[in-house]
This record gives sequence, C-alpha cells and structure tokens, in this order.
Amino acid sequence: MARVFVYGTLKKGQPNYKHMINTAKGLAKFQGRGRTVEKYPLVIAGKYNIPYMLNIPGTGHHVAGEIYSVDEQMLQFLDEFEGCPDMYQRTLMRIQVVEWEGKGGAGEAWAAADGVLECFVYSTATYPPEWVGLPYYDSYDSSGKHGLSYVLRESR
Repeated sequence: MARVFVYGTLKKGQPNYKHMINTAKGLAKFQGRGRTVEKYPLVIAGKYNIPYMLNIPGTGHHVAGEIYSVDEQMLQFLDEFEGCPDMYQRTLMRIQVVEWEGKGGAGEAWAAADGVLECFVYSTATYPPEWVGLPYYDSYDSSGKHGLSYVLRESR
C-alpha cells in the first residue's frame, strides 16, 4: 500500500471522488486530512478549470487535502487518470497530518514522524509560465467562491 495526498477533484464531495471509491479501479482507504509542510501554489487553470499544484516549493500556501492508503492497482489508475508523467508528476511530499482516522501501520509511522507523513502527490512542473500569475488557493472546492466550475471529462 502507498500513501497518496489528494487536494483537488478526487477529495470527498468533489466531482471525481467517485473514482476513489470504485473498487474496480483498486482500493483507496481514507486515512485523514492534511496539508503540505511546504507552501505550494494551487491554481485553477485551463479551459476545464482543473486544479493544479505547481511544483514550486516555498511559494503559495500550505495546501489542504486528504490522505489515502491505496493499493498498486489504484496507484496505477491514478497515474493514468492524472496523465502522469505528462500533465502531472507523482512525487513524494511531506504532509502534515491535521486529522487522523487511519488504523495500523500508517498511524504508527505518523506518531513516529511528529505528525508528518511522506505521501505521493500529483503536482506539475510542466505548466504554461502564465499560470504562476493566477490566484493561489490553500484548498480546492469545485463550487467555491472562485466561480470556476470544473468541467467533467464526460462533458469535454
């Protein structure tokens, strides 16, 4: 099992959460909520209003999201879903646990690491330069005050 931190449309209540609970794609178990230890720019960009975490450590906000424990099948699905490595790149980032529901080994690792876990995160270093000038968010909600409605893949 691997730990994955999701900050966008894959979170509970967001448009693509259905994939996280579809066991045909693999297993994903919600472990808790967290935020990035380092600051990153989280922007909403492109004609489909997709949330992107730009891989520019030290800029932006501590991005909030959810921590999942996933099996190899789900990790492969997420790589494909996230267009890895072209659109997003899966990298390890340090995530500060804010609220923990997980049981077992991951909880012990959390306790041993002062509330900081290493999780895979889909961020991007391959973005148009003008995205750096977009507004930065600390958390994503597809129906947030930003007014930038996410366009589902089925509707593109």
